[in-house]
Amino acid sequence: METEFGRRVWFFPDGDLPPAGEGAMPGHESLIILNPNDQDAEVTMTVYFEDRDPVTPRPQTVAARRVRCIRIDKPVGTYQIPFGQYALKIESTVGVVCQMGRADVRQANLAYYTVMGFAV
Repeated sequence: METEFGRRVWFFPDGDLPPAGEGAMPGHESLIILNPNDQDAEVTMTVYFEDRDPVTPRPQTVAARRVRCIRIDKPVGTYQIPFGQYALKIESTVGVVCQMGRADVRQANLAYYTVMGFAV
């Protein structure tokens, strides 16, 4: 029996897309998805907001045994997540490992950090 690695549902409650800024490295957030399994993952993202209904952009594919970085400051499919506060739910057809990275350039000292999501 083949083992499936990762989880199928992930949550990131603290999305806060920073403005691009004017430096060499633009402010942004990225969703990094690792699919360590032997079959492709179809990944659905639900975006939650404080003041409007959730949005579900078209699903994204993460190939088997590959990693994919989805820049949140770029359109996800045809949907552009707006600047400011949001949260994500990630659902996958196979187990994946998800992490968020943020480059915040709103101050002179560039801040870049990553956080693991909450997996269920």
